Amino acid sequence: MKKNIIAMNASIMIGLGSILAAPSVYAESISDLEKQKESIQEKRSGVESNISDTEKKIDSLQDKQMTAEDQIAAIEAKIAESAKKIDAKNAEITQTKKEIEALKEEIKVLKERIAKRNEVLKERALSFQETGGDVNYLEVLFGSSSFGDLVDRVGAVATIAEADRDILKQHELDKKDLEEKQKAVETKLASLEVAKAELLEIQKQQKQQKQEKDALVKKLKQQTEKHEHEKMGLEEEKANLAAQEKAIKSAISLEHQRLAELEAARKKAAAEAKKRAEQEAAQAAAQASQATETKKQSTSSGYSAKSNSSSSSSPASSNVSQAPAVSSGTFTRPSAGYVSSTMGERWNKQHAGIDIAASGTVPVVAAADGVVSRSYFSSTYGNVVFVTHSISGQQWTTVYAHLSSRQVGEGAVVAKGQQVGIMGNTGHSYGQHLHFELHKGSWNYSKSNAVNPLNYIPN
Repeated sequence: MKKNIIAMNASIMIGLGSILAAPSVYAESISDLEKQKESIQEKRSGVESNISDTEKKIDSLQDKQMTAEDQIAAIEAKIAESAKKIDAKNAEITQTKKEIEALKEEIKVLKERIAKRNEVLKERALSFQETGGDVNYLEVLFGSSSFGDLVDRVGAVATIAEADRDILKQHELDKKDLEEKQKAVETKLASLEVAKAELLEIQKQQKQQKQEKDALVKKLKQQTEKHEHEKMGLEEEKANLAAQEKAIKSAISLEHQRLAELEAARKKAAAEAKKRAEQEAAQAAAQASQATETKKQSTSSGYSAKSNSSSSSSPASSNVSQAPAVSSGTFTRPSAGYVSSTMGERWNKQHAGIDIAASGTVPVVAAADGVVSRSYFSSTYGNVVFVTHSISGQQWTTVYAHLSSRQVGEGAVVAKGQQVGIMGNTGHSYGQHLHFELHKGSWNYSKSNAVNPLNYIPN
């Protein structure tokens, strides 16, 4: 019984024909398995190198992101400083405008004062015209009652003339002061407006620089997320390759055991054949001797032959409810149901397999003999089982995703049609179905080895 189990397990794992074939065929199969193992090891090495390169890219992008964020912080500090300066200029402009309003009041007073002086000067001019200018002095000379009075009159005239000159002088000074104040305030206001405009332009440039840096940081974050996603996919591929390598090693080990058992069975069969030949020769000799003895006897004797019948029973096969019948081709249908989605582009992404949908409790079976390389819960696949197959020297990988439950663990040997789980709706899934992938070679993140399962399984 033990020998039969080992032989069956080896046959299941490598799928290379009958266990009664010549040993040379299996030796060749082991060589093929060794080549597959080496190929997987090379792929793992390549994936590890890609992971290392991706990590370097992520580190570089994060360094650039930190630098850009530091620059943004510096720009924000400059923007804040510019804002303070603009506020200060606005305060100065407000104060200057207040000064202008106050100056307007002063100007109003000065204008009133100038207007009054103009009236006085007009009166003086009119008086001068009417008297001819010198009449005042004659009146002073002839109208004085005494010399002292004359002196007083002359002094009064001189005082009036001096006052007129002062009025004219002050008039000119006031006008000049007014013009200077107006010019100074206007110049100050214009200067403040120019300074404010310059600060606003600087602030505008700083905000534009910040926007550019914000856009750069956003772009760097997107690139980092993209590479991190790629890294996760590569790590997933690395884990699958490691599991497949382990499965191939297990297949090689069991195949060696199977060959050893097969050789022992062959030797035992030869020994038993030799023993049977010897027994048959002895039996023939005994029968010949008995026949000779019978002829010597004068009486005949009859003999009756008894025949024994034996009945054999084969174990009844139990079909799991709704499980598809196992086909005779290389691959059998993995579950009952209808194909709800085929392989190809879907939702702007590549759909690397087919979807088979059905309701109720639907068993999912292995499409071919193989070894379970992975059995775990994935955020996208949900409950998923990966099976590695080696058929006629070619490695294949089948994927059974979105299962409600898994019934096989990693390293388990499964036969074609053996149940591996129950159809479900786990992971990134909408409605109960089986997502089934077939890869000619090992599974990888880009799914470049995926082939259309409808070209290999019964419809």
